[in-house]
Amino acid sequence: MIVLSSPVMQIDFAFSLHEIRERMLMEALQSCVKEIDLEMLDSQLHKFSDSKALKRLASFGLRGEFLFAVPCILKNRPELLGYYRLLLGYSQKAFYTSDSGVTQFKSMEERGIISERQDLNLSDLCTALCKSAAILINGLADYMLNPQFLDDLVLLTLGPQLRGGANVKRGTAAIVQVFDVILDIVKNNILESSRHQIEIENASGRRVYIEFAPDPDIVIREKIREDIYRNLIAIEIKGGLDFSNIHNRIGEAEKSHQKARLSGYVECWTVVNVDRIDLGMAKKESPSTNRFFRISNLLNSKSEEFQEFKDLIISSIGIK
Repeated sequence: MIVLSSPVMQIDFAFSLHEIRERMLMEALQSCVKEIDLEMLDSQLHKFSDSKALKRLASFGLRGEFLFAVPCILKNRPELLGYYRLLLGYSQKAFYTSDSGVTQFKSMEERGIISERQDLNLSDLCTALCKSAAILINGLADYMLNPQFLDDLVLLTLGPQLRGGANVKRGTAAIVQVFDVILDIVKNNILESSRHQIEIENASGRRVYIEFAPDPDIVIREKIREDIYRNLIAIEIKGGLDFSNIHNRIGEAEKSHQKARLSGYVECWTVVNVDRIDLGMAKKESPSTNRFFRISNLLNSKSEEFQEFKDLIISSIGIK
């Protein structure tokens, strides 16, 4: 019998693509052009763009702004910086770096705003974008110079960005799932709780904090006295479902746990979202991990793995 997983991610991508098209893709660019004085737009295109490239585009019925970014476009619709970035094939990580000098413009794409500082440096940004666009045009064949093909180029860059965002979303959801499992285990001892932290009192009358952390994902600490803590458990959670990438994720967990060990954590646990994991292999790739758990088993309160996780939490924290 053939069984395929539900295409939930693709459905999410469809809605994301619809929203992005209205905000920063070709449709948004065409809408922006309708709001701009054409004489000013043409003047800036001739100022910033390569004249030969403009003539070549015109011979195929394409206006220059399809490839060349100019200040009046980006002032009117700052989010369109994302269109030109995607068209030129730059990921956000590669584009918005201190080395490139483009980091200061990131809010234009993400929030659709332009500050006074960005406005002052907009000509330099457009000059750099137009140079890259000229190189792109020179490298394209004549049959590629049409709106559909340019839109396809944008989508080629956008696809990995959407998938990366989905992976982050899945990873965050996995962390929340494990946090909720711990919350249920310690619920009878909770003094205070929030979306980011659980505070409990253990059998010794000491405060124990269970917290979301940047690296590792969840930490459990016992307060000895003011500003002095005993670091009990560091939990690294890998929410990815792709079995072929499990080696990389275990390697990432190992790096996180090495840092946790240096910070004095007694127990380092790794939670994965792949059921077919080879625990022998995993222990070799992350020797700093004391125990491995699977999310599917932690969500099953009748599983032996959940019971072990529960018993270890209770004994490490020191609650009944």
